[in-house]
Amino acid sequence: MSDLYIVDQPALTAFCASLHGVSWLALDTEFVREQTYYPQLGLIQIASADQIASIDPLALPSLDPLLERLYDPTIIKLLHAGQQDLEIFFHRCGAVPAPIFDTQLAALVLGQGEQIGYAPLVRQMLGVELDKAHTRADWRHRPLEPEWLRYAADDVRYLPELYRQQRAALEERHWLDALAEDFQRLCHPDRYRVQPWESWRRIREHPRLHGVQRSVLRALAAWREEQASLHDRPRRWILDDATLLDLARRMPKTFEELQLIRSLPLVMAQQHGETLLARIATARAEPAERWPTRVSRAPLTSDQAVRVDHLLTQIAAQANQHHIPLRSVTNRKEVERWLAGEDSPLCHGWRAALIGQELQASLCSDPRC
Repeated sequence: MSDLYIVDQPALTAFCASLHGVSWLALDTEFVREQTYYPQLGLIQIASADQIASIDPLALPSLDPLLERLYDPTIIKLLHAGQQDLEIFFHRCGAVPAPIFDTQLAALVLGQGEQIGYAPLVRQMLGVELDKAHTRADWRHRPLEPEWLRYAADDVRYLPELYRQQRAALEERHWLDALAEDFQRLCHPDRYRVQPWESWRRIREHPRLHGVQRSVLRALAAWREEQASLHDRPRRWILDDATLLDLARRMPKTFEELQLIRSLPLVMAQQHGETLLARIATARAEPAERWPTRVSRAPLTSDQAVRVDHLLTQIAAQANQHHIPLRSVTNRKEVERWLAGEDSPLCHGWRAALIGQELQASLCSDPRC
């Protein structure tokens, strides 16, 4: 397999022409995002059956020939833990390259490891030890060192063989179509679209807030998301989660009260205090029916609780048989949702395949299952 480093347009055009008619391409990217909201693309690696190309997006006037191949729906894109790679293309092109096959998700389903890294998976399946010394490299640096390029090429060099072996194992279990549903979800635009009004849900401690406090947190988190995306800065550089939670709990009404929030930097209070107070006041004025709330349901009867325990035991046995951690399959709340006839991950994709049709048919009353 030959390795290419592509830094000029004719070379990119020739390489992409050589990919005509392929059924799959291995894809990886190198990027930096420690100081930005959006990932800063530094390199794109592509592998076919006989070539590996490390493509320099900073040197090329246009990536159009490559994008034409990546967005070809007849070509499967092979990735490992590819969500951030897909995010780069979504923000660049407004859509995600599809269809995909993610070897990290396939590894989970095949009992090869939960959220296993690329290097450990290559070691486990292929017996090859990869050098990961350049994981934290600044890929915007030029010129790229030869050892950096070798490292980058290795990130796609072994994806085709991982794919071949994993696909065969999934076909043997008759799970390939089920997992394809999960791959399709990884390509859904809502996963990558900036949605400020939903960003409060990512704040780990939000369940500790109640009533109007959640409304305030939602408004403040939306403002932070808007600022971070507008100025291309990490969220924590605008306000960290702890400060948002403090503001939502105490809901200051005046600048003097705002200054009592010790976690709020003085410069932030001075520059954006009026905006923060206005957002808080608007959120507090919302009617209660518009406050974010948890989905509540009637407490389980003793018989229902026993049934949930029984189901968890059955699912755990199925998961253990395939060396999949139960926590990656489901939890007690999801089983309760499932029994209540609500839509649940247990009704879809590889989880439905794992649980089995007989259990699905007997217990899932939701017609979407």
